Amino acid sequence: MSLFQLTARRLVSQAYCGLKAAASKKQKVCSEMARPSSNMADFREVFAKAKHIAIITGAGVSAESGVPTFRGAGGFWRKWQAQELATPEAFARNPSRVWEFYHYRREVMLSKHPNPAHIAIAECERRLSKQGRSVVVITQNIDELHRKAGTKHLLEIHGSLFKTRCTNCGNVAANYKSPICPALAGKGAPDPETEEAVIPVEDLPQCEEDGCNGLLRPHVVWFGEALDPDVLTEVEKELDICDLCLVVGTSSVVYPAAMFAPQVSARGVPVAEFNMEATPATNRFRFHFPGPCGTTLPPALARHHTEIIS
Repeated sequence: MSLFQLTARRLVSQAYCGLKAAASKKQKVCSEMARPSSNMADFREVFAKAKHIAIITGAGVSAESGVPTFRGAGGFWRKWQAQELATPEAFARNPSRVWEFYHYRREVMLSKHPNPAHIAIAECERRLSKQGRSVVVITQNIDELHRKAGTKHLLEIHGSLFKTRCTNCGNVAANYKSPICPALAGKGAPDPETEEAVIPVEDLPQCEEDGCNGLLRPHVVWFGEALDPDVLTEVEKELDICDLCLVVGTSSVVYPAAMFAPQVSARGVPVAEFNMEATPATNRFRFHFPGPCGTTLPPALARHHTEIIS
C-alpha cells in the first residue's frame, strides 16, 4: 500500500467535516522554500510530455459560473451557514429545512452553465484520449458543471446535488426533477425574512423503489461523514499513476482532499496550482498561476505544437 493510501485511510473518516491543516514544522519549512514558477512556457513543456494527468478541482473553478459557495463571510442561506445544515444531525432534526436548502441549490444550479475552465478541461480530455493519454478530474464540487461541460472521467468525491439516497433502502439514483417534489415548489428562498416551509416528512422526496417509500436525502458527503471508500480507491489509483497534477480553484485546507496534491508532489511529480491566490500548499508545488481559472486554464491546456493528432 502506498504512502498516499495509508494517509488517506487514516483521514477518510474525517472526510468532509471541514478539518483544516494544523500548523507544523513541516509547513514552516515549506513556507521557506523557493516560490513556485509561473512560467507558462515551462509548464507547457511538462504538459506536452504527460501521459496521465490528474486535475483536482474545488469551488473556485465554479465561482466564475456564478455558483454560490456558502463559505467565508456572507456565506449564509437565511440565517444559517452550510456547516449548520449540511450534517446528518441537521437532517435528522429538521429534514424540511435541509431539503429547502438543497432544493434552492438545485434550482440555482439548473440555471448555471460551465465556464471556460470547465470547457478547457473537457476539451483537453477529449483531445488527449485520441493520443492514448488520459485525463481524470477529481472534484470536490457537487454542482455537476464538469459533467455538463462534457468531462467523462470524473470522480465526484463529495457526491452530487442531482443524486438522491434513500434513508431506508440505501438506493442511489440520479434526480433532475424541478422541483424535486411538489411540496418544495416555490420554496427555499434564501432571504433571512423568508418563512420556513415546515413540510411534513411524508411530503418530502420519497424513494420510488417498489414498496419502499423511504425518505430521500441528497447524495452528498455532509460534514462529519466519510468519503465513499470506492470513490476514494479510484482516486488513490489515479494519483498513484499520474505524471502531472493540476490543482484548480481549491483552497487546499479541507481534508482529505487537501493532501492529494502535496503527496503527489512529494513523490516528484510536477504539480501546477491555478487559483486566485496562494494557498497553504502553494510552496510545495512546481507551478503556481494566479488569477481566474477561466482565464489561466484554457491557454495552459490548449493543444501543444508537439502534439500529433491522428
